[in-house]
Amino acid sequence: MDDKDIEEYHNIGKSIKHNGKYTYVDATRHEDHGTRLYDVNGSRLPSVTTILGRTKNQEFLKEWKAKVGEAEAERIKNVSSSRGTAMHKFLEHHILGTGYDDLTELGQTAKAMAKKVIEIGLAPVEEYYGSEVTLYYPGLYAGSTDLVCLHNDRETVVDFKQSNRPKKKEWIEDYYLQIAAYAMAHDYVHNSNIEQGVIMVCTPDLYYQEFKVEGPELRRYKHQFLKRLDMYHDLIFDEKEKYNSKEEDEEYLKELHKKL
Repeated sequence: MDDKDIEEYHNIGKSIKHNGKYTYVDATRHEDHGTRLYDVNGSRLPSVTTILGRTKNQEFLKEWKAKVGEAEAERIKNVSSSRGTAMHKFLEHHILGTGYDDLTELGQTAKAMAKKVIEIGLAPVEEYYGSEVTLYYPGLYAGSTDLVCLHNDRETVVDFKQSNRPKKKEWIEDYYLQIAAYAMAHDYVHNSNIEQGVIMVCTPDLYYQEFKVEGPELRRYKHQFLKRLDMYHDLIFDEKEKYNSKEEDEEYLKELHKKL
């Protein structure tokens, strides 16, 4: 990436200044049998995405996999995930003001998507407090949000999403719940007042969508997330009970075999 490319990339949209109003924690992330966990201040907390993933209705996903086939579903998921990761990387580097490029075919698609988000989505952002920061609610959950910023004079949590096709609001309830969980954690730990969440979505053919949540609707999603959190803990408790019961049964059978 030469100086001209870097200059061109940084001239996309206006620059975003950093405001160090909030100090964010460092955390390590682990994967444990499909469960994403964060180590934060000595506590191991389940991630927001894990909580939502374990408690969502999987029927639509099962039907889609049955329709396209397991192999094709896995391929689509992997490509989408890689493209989304690449898009996030471009956006993070733009926000931080650091040069970055990815010359692969997938990388160039992601770059164009990131440019679209920068041109439209980030235009109202006056300053940012943190990019790719860990947020946590002590003892309950943690996660990594894409951006915390001042958006149209309102403290805002932003989530960047890539999508293979345009979204409808009724399809993306978990996106809203994710934003609500991050806003709730940020307010609790930093004594802030996150007024809104903004979900910025872009497709590979550069169709941009934006979904906002604020006021009573944001509060409603916070309550809904807490219900999903309760569901998650119930599931974990049931799984532990089954595991413990299985271990007890195995011990009983071992003792029985000794007597025979």
